[in-house]
Amino acid sequence: MLNRMKEGDRQAGEAVVARVYDELHRIASREMRRERPGNTLQTTALIHEAYLRMAGERAPEIQNRGHFFAIAGQQMRRVLVDHARAAASQKRGGGAIPLDLDSVRVGAGDPDAQLVRLDDALKDLERLDPRPAKVVELKYFGGYSDREVAEALNLSVAMVRRDWEFARSWLFAQMS
Repeated sequence: MLNRMKEGDRQAGEAVVARVYDELHRIASREMRRERPGNTLQTTALIHEAYLRMAGERAPEIQNRGHFFAIAGQQMRRVLVDHARAAASQKRGGGAIPLDLDSVRVGAGDPDAQLVRLDDALKDLERLDPRPAKVVELKYFGGYSDREVAEALNLSVAMVRRDWEFARSWLFAQMS
């Protein structure tokens, strides 16, 4: 079914999504819990937007079930980052709403800006070393365990843990 979906068969794509919807919903729910309160994007919309990107005209090559979920998590991240970038552009003047200075929380971090910075740093890491970047995508954005990441990327669990520690420290340094 994955191969037929890749070739543009919408019915196969819908059948794939029906079979994996619960897992996609779990991944999307996890991502949405990290989002700022009042985010206008809903879990179901995140799943649908990621699916549309996966089934679009530039559909990625899907090798197996683990790879499918890795791509789904990556597409969800991209949807959230695009949503955050759009929200940030609104904050720079588009649709500006006047605020009373007493209502502004000084020192509060902007989750949208944090997500955009993380995405930029993750893209830099991917250029430096793609494997640890994939580990971060699967663990952080996909909610996978070390064992699941190892299976999806055909690595040992020890290698996944080393890549995870390297990526975490590298991303922390980049974002600090």
